[in-house]
Amino acid sequence: MSQKEIEESLNLLQKDWDVDPILRNFMLGKITDVSDYKIKVKDVVFHVPYLNSEKKYILWKCYWPDCHNCCDRQGRLPLSSDDLITIGKGLKYSKTSDFIKNETLTATYQEPGPSGQMTTMTTINLKRKTDETEADDGTHISCRFLDGEGGCSMHPDRPGVCYLYPFSSWLENEQGKARVHATYQFTGDCPGFYLADSLDPMKDEFKDYSKTIYDYNMASNRTNREGFGSVSFS
Repeated sequence: MSQKEIEESLNLLQKDWDVDPILRNFMLGKITDVSDYKIKVKDVVFHVPYLNSEKKYILWKCYWPDCHNCCDRQGRLPLSSDDLITIGKGLKYSKTSDFIKNETLTATYQEPGPSGQMTTMTTINLKRKTDETEADDGTHISCRFLDGEGGCSMHPDRPGVCYLYPFSSWLENEQGKARVHATYQFTGDCPGFYLADSLDPMKDEFKDYSKTIYDYNMASNRTNREGFGSVSFS
């Protein structure tokens, strides 16, 4: 996302939530004295920003059901091969091919990788609205499965990527073995970020998300091997 898009999201967020001005400046790139603090929890290495000038970590907690911005301002919903089967059955499709034809879109887009390289992703995405087109990809759309109370009508069979927010994740080769890494997505849409002196307040979240993130990466790799998506680096 561009800084302009993040600023627009933050301005919208601040209509309903208090946003720490230090965090706002960080998300807008105005604070650059930041260290990447790494913590390994089970099979995942989490990268947590540490603001050197403030001597604070950036941590996170979810405010659902008071907030459901992650569902109300979706950019895209990539599906794993497991999702294609599970969600297709939930929507009463007997054939996965029919579900893909009627309920999904294929999109190719670029994302910056952890080392600055560009990653080109091709994914099958769940339509967030019934008449979604390729032109809508990457834009903020309220998910059609979000109910009036902020809950997901597909839960617990919602897309695996939905369980990741606000994290993004990737794989790195470490001595011939794949290691899963994760860090936050700072889109400006989530009110759950806060500053803390230590990582202790977030121990439970790291523990829970470690399994979620690891399982999702394994499912994504399997999806690419099965030909439902692809990843290339440049």
